[in-house]
Amino acid sequence: MTPPPDTGVHARVGLDALFDPRSVAVVGASDNPEKWGYWLASGALSGRDRRTVHLVNRRGGALDGEPFLPDLASLPVPPEHVVVAVPPLHVRPVVMDGLAAGARCFTVITSGGATADEERALSRLVTARGARLLGPNCMGVVDTTSELRLSWGEFPSGGLGLVSQSGNLALEIGRLLARAGQGFSRFVSLGNQRDIDAADALESLIAHGPTRALAAYIEDFRDGRRLARVLSAAHSAGKPVLLLTVGRSAASGRAAASHTGALVSARATVEAVCRDAGALLLDTAGELVDTAVYLLAQGVRHGSAGHPAGPSSRLRRIAVVGDSGGQGALAADAFAAHGLDVPAFAEGTREAVSEQLPAGAGCGNPVDLAGAGEADLGSYARVAGALLHSGDTDAVALTGYFGDYATANPAQANRECEVAHALADAAVSSGRALVVHTMARDTPALTALRQRGVPVYERIEQAASAVAAVARLTVPALAGAESPTPAAYRLADGGYESVRELLASYQLAFPAAEFVTDVDGAVEAAEHRTGYPLVLKAMGLAHKTEAGGVALSIADADALRAAFARMKAATGAERYAVEAMATPPYGHELIVGVRRDPSFGPVVMVGIGGVTAELLADTALALAPLTPARARALLLRLRHAPLLTGWRGAPGAHLDAAAAAVCAVARAAVDHPELAELEVNPLLVHPGGAIALDAHGVLDRAGASPAPLHGVGEEGGGLLVER
Repeated sequence: MTPPPDTGVHARVGLDALFDPRSVAVVGASDNPEKWGYWLASGALSGRDRRTVHLVNRRGGALDGEPFLPDLASLPVPPEHVVVAVPPLHVRPVVMDGLAAGARCFTVITSGGATADEERALSRLVTARGARLLGPNCMGVVDTTSELRLSWGEFPSGGLGLVSQSGNLALEIGRLLARAGQGFSRFVSLGNQRDIDAADALESLIAHGPTRALAAYIEDFRDGRRLARVLSAAHSAGKPVLLLTVGRSAASGRAAASHTGALVSARATVEAVCRDAGALLLDTAGELVDTAVYLLAQGVRHGSAGHPAGPSSRLRRIAVVGDSGGQGALAADAFAAHGLDVPAFAEGTREAVSEQLPAGAGCGNPVDLAGAGEADLGSYARVAGALLHSGDTDAVALTGYFGDYATANPAQANRECEVAHALADAAVSSGRALVVHTMARDTPALTALRQRGVPVYERIEQAASAVAAVARLTVPALAGAESPTPAAYRLADGGYESVRELLASYQLAFPAAEFVTDVDGAVEAAEHRTGYPLVLKAMGLAHKTEAGGVALSIADADALRAAFARMKAATGAERYAVEAMATPPYGHELIVGVRRDPSFGPVVMVGIGGVTAELLADTALALAPLTPARARALLLRLRHAPLLTGWRGAPGAHLDAAAAAVCAVARAAVDHPELAELEVNPLLVHPGGAIALDAHGVLDRAGASPAPLHGVGEEGGGLLVER
């Protein structure tokens, strides 16, 4: 067979053939339940009422009455979607046969055997024909809304769309969702992402109506900037992404060359991107599921995901209602531990609550029902309703026994369900959130709550974690998404003299300085250029202070000669900077750095600087370049920001000048891709402005290929396939 021409053009066509094809062919189908081909084939057959299904195995056989055909050429009609579960040596021939037959999408399950170059060549082969490739080395795809199940394992139906580089993690998330009465709308196993990547899959979920919330586990971020735009678009569409990724990566070999290298980790970059895109970076599968349960429930109430710009953005004050003092107090502690406020009630609210409770019941926050629920189930709805409508709280957490009364006394089932609907009515009419923690499980009342959009949790810490996570959702503030425009010239080195000249061209202020090679030149520079007091710096050192390469407050020529001699002996430097001493009152030292991430491009960092930059590690990150408003917001996010705005009566720094300096450093780094890192430390900010006192760059290693942000997980090792 003649292969299709490889034009090298990757046309970004849609994914309809991936999720809802008119026909599917499983190549490598099997009747042996020990092999993947069996599960793929049986899963495909489960949707044969909706689409044509073909099973291919050259040895023949049948499954569930469907005969195995010898090859794709034997199919009576062309398959839109071909699932490839054959040994590695046979993958490319099968794909070529599929392309010849007119297939529009390939899901390649097979793992192992193929090199990265061979996988890329396979992708080019597919995309040159306008088709799409999922994998290789993936677990498949599931769309519960279109009856497409091309994977191993159980995937309960629901409203969560999951994109994952880990198959087992997806199965764990599915089981946790099922226990919470939820499930998947779609699941995409990314595998090695040779064509369809995380951004593609997530983007397809944004427009998918039955998908009410999005989740992803990503190890290799590929085109990080495109992914960031997709995360922001998902948030704007009311479907924020819940993201899991691997742990903090080790500092690269360049880390010792600058503070920036040590302070800007891969994990910190992902955290910054998620924050600015309106996504949530979470730590565990359980935390992801708990948060998804909240968002999916809100979607039932509001007809979309979680309205992140609405109720969730105000989710700070929590009222707790408990069946007992102990449960209420522990619940209050759980919410407070997650940074949420459990405030005291206004007098009017206390009075409204007390009217529904027996004498002696606790009417503060938390509220102790003191047996009121046992005496009258309607007390739950009346107390929760009073709090939801009070204006003193953004959400009410009901903790304890509700939902379990019918377990002990089935005669109460109808009444408990009525109260569940009354609770949901109060949440809807108030426009505020209601979450329920209960010792019950899978009772009619809990089913009613879930169906009405009230999230239900087995443990109070799950409820607290979910509410706190959703409270972190913010309106996307992505900046720096445009493509960089490299400057017309490249820096020859990253030394202070070169970097200072570069940054000065971006209007970053520096003290007056002159660069010299001997002590006489230093004295002459002081007399004619800088004056006294001055600073003497040895050039060519990564950390000048520790190496004895900086001398401050040199008052006269004799002191300069002595300092020069000491520095020459300590460092052996060939070149020195003689620089005017900058000592404006009320000054504070910042660090501004940019590091070029292999996935996300230039990432700017601001932080408390000077020699304690790494010790304090008080930093904030964002994608570069920045607008002045975005740079100012980064500065105000620092833990030590009160120093910049005026602490204990001291005047604040000139924040506009500080922000302009941050923008200048970020823009210079974006324009000069030869810089792997660019750093100004310290940037002295004060009431009158901002001035850079030192700068340093790290040139990208010529010819070196950047390592991926994280290692790609290889799913499915040892896969049993048939030809």
